[in-house]
Amino acid sequence: MKHFEFHNPTRIVFGLDTVAKLSTLVPQDARVLILYGGASAEKTGTLAEVRTALGQRSVQEFGGIEPNPSYETLMRAVAQVRSEKLDFLLAVGGGSVIDGTKFVAAAALHDGVAWDIAERGGANIEQALPFGAVLTLPATGSEMNSGGVVTKKATHAKLSFRSPLLYPQFSVLDPSKTFTLPATQVANGLVDAFVHTTEQYLTYPVQARVQDRFAEGLLQTLVEIAPQAVASPDDYDTRANLMWTATLALNGLIGAGVPQDWATHMIGHELTALYDIDHARTLALVLPALLDVQREQKRGKLLQYGERVWNITAGSEDKRIDAAIARTRAFFEGLGIPTRLSAYALGQEAVEAVLKQLEAHGMTALGEHRDIDLARSRRILEAAL
Repeated sequence: MKHFEFHNPTRIVFGLDTVAKLSTLVPQDARVLILYGGASAEKTGTLAEVRTALGQRSVQEFGGIEPNPSYETLMRAVAQVRSEKLDFLLAVGGGSVIDGTKFVAAAALHDGVAWDIAERGGANIEQALPFGAVLTLPATGSEMNSGGVVTKKATHAKLSFRSPLLYPQFSVLDPSKTFTLPATQVANGLVDAFVHTTEQYLTYPVQARVQDRFAEGLLQTLVEIAPQAVASPDDYDTRANLMWTATLALNGLIGAGVPQDWATHMIGHELTALYDIDHARTLALVLPALLDVQREQKRGKLLQYGERVWNITAGSEDKRIDAAIARTRAFFEGLGIPTRLSAYALGQEAVEAVLKQLEAHGMTALGEHRDIDLARSRRILEAAL
């Protein structure tokens, strides 16, 4: 197991009717900006609950944060924070809203050009506004980590950033807030959490038995609950397990002391930026192809994954690896999420466009071994056609 430090300061408030606890979680004298996405937060009554819980505090709102939060939109929120001298942010939504709120928290106090935060991956963040979150869409784990992703529409650049200053002070997780989600968003969330877990698990063995078993448990849980999570929107227990699994998939716990491979995400980000494909759906496009291309580097863990997650024990090593990758692809497809670029009417031209973007953004040495160069990224993308 590799050396590591683990620290996660986010307070999780989990359960039914927990939005009311904002009354004690947010400082009484805070000047609050509520940030949210589309009209669903209003239609479902969640915003009304939030307003009621905040009581007599000074509160303003900023809506319209996109599923892939854009720099251009977020800078309007930054302007509002600065002009109105707001000092506490509250994200109400899924990972995109929380990611966007993290960017606003840092950019509002940043002296230079705010896009530099994304270009430097957050390394230049020296201070940030305090913020909390009310989670309505389980998927990204942003409610309990210090990272985010932002897109600059003008240049089709989707970049990640992180900083120890960007952990939410608290996150409220009420599984009932997911009952009104469209089935497609629930399916996306299942895939997002699944791939977050694999990218910290499907690398190479380092005798991190605890992390392996945690990761395998999360993957097994996602596979087990997926049909019910999509088919029964008001099944509280299933949605509770989905919400907590998605949080644990990316709160740092299973990634402590193990090698990590975020190549699927980096390639997927470029597909989203170029073609506006949902983030989780780009992950489903890339992961099966990447596992096939990288099968030798990941052989030991792929065999372990096949046995422990999919109960694949018969056949040669190569046959078992083939079966594990096939089961992964079938899991995504079974959720209605394509695993081929052709499903989006994309062909070789998309391969070339993504490679160009990867090169422009310095994504030329990806993976746990830093061996996914542009030539290997080409192989992965072509395997996904």
